[in-house]
Formats: sequence, C-alpha cells, structure tokens
Amino acid sequence: MPDDTSLPLFPLRTVLVPGAALGLRVFEPRYLDLVRECGRRGSGFGICLILDGDQAGAPATPAGIGTEARIEDFDTGADGILTLRVRGARRFHVRRTRVRDSGLIIADVDWCAADPGIDLQPEHALLGVVLRKILEHIDGADQAFPEPHFDDAAWVGWRLAELLPLEQSHRQQLLQLDDPDERLDTLLRLVDVVDDE
Repeated sequence: MPDDTSLPLFPLRTVLVPGAALGLRVFEPRYLDLVRECGRRGSGFGICLILDGDQAGAPATPAGIGTEARIEDFDTGADGILTLRVRGARRFHVRRTRVRDSGLIIADVDWCAADPGIDLQPEHALLGVVLRKILEHIDGADQAFPEPHFDDAAWVGWRLAELLPLEQSHRQQLLQLDDPDERLDTLLRLVDVVDDE
C-alpha cells in the first residue's frame, strides 16, 4: 500500500489547479524516475509553483501548497522526449521535504479538505457568465468539459483559475484558499484588474 502522505514533487513555473489538464515534457532522469515510480505504484505526484530556483538543474524551492497530478496519457515525441498529459486532483499542504541523491524532492504532505458543494451565489453570477463566454470561444470545450457545473461555486472557480490569463502568483493565491466563495470573491477582484489593464 503506497504511503498516502508522501509525494514526489515536480516543481514548475506554473500552477496546476484541481480539475485542470496540463502537458509536461519529461527529460531529466529524476523526473523519468518519478514517472516510473508513479506508474508502478498507481499513484500521482505533486506539482508546486517554484518560489526560488529553476525547473531544471538544482532542486528548486517549491510553494507550500500544491496539487496532486494524475497521469492521464503519455507519449514519446519525435525528439524522443516523454510527454505527459496530467490532470489536477487533490490539493495538499507540504509539511516538510527531503531531496534524494538524484535531486528529486519528496514531500510529506497533509491533504486539504475537498471543496464543499456550494451553489453559485447571486453576487458571483457574473463569473458564471464569464466562464460560459470563455468556453463558447474554446474549440473542443464540449469534449474538454463534457459535464459543466455552472451552478457549482468550486467548479466555476477552478475553471476560471485555469482559463483566465492570470499571473501565476494570483493562481497560487487562489489555490491556497479553502473556501469556494472566498475564491470567487478574489476572482471578482482579479477579473476587475485584468479588465482594467
């Protein structure tokens, strides 16, 4: 039985939110080992925003809140590099980290509580409209989001966090919020900022 509180980390310069898809190119030996290990264990790995350092080379300093990534598909590109399609699952809080000799960061984590089922409130109705408009302009949105939940506050918040052109620091701010309504309040302020620019 895999240890459910220990996750290998893949620090990135991007934030993965629950339910979002992300494509990755994997070529460093430590991350190829990570993919093999996850395949053997049938487990996911953690994606955290890099606070200091780089994606390649010496281990980077990851943010304290991240998202579990589950591998949905993989392939090898024409250049021989492994490509992954992952999807965000549970959020986690990093308690402590250790670094293997390979440079792979292993984190002891506490899982964040699942989002409560909260209906979209009238003060957030505009965000539901914005999300519908965004999806209308995305080719293949009906395949990518086959079962939209426009009345679910958490689903609307995560999809907007995924699709809006936000700074990664703002996505991280949203990822760290536990309350779907607070996340939507923050998005309302961010949409106003994006609109003003």
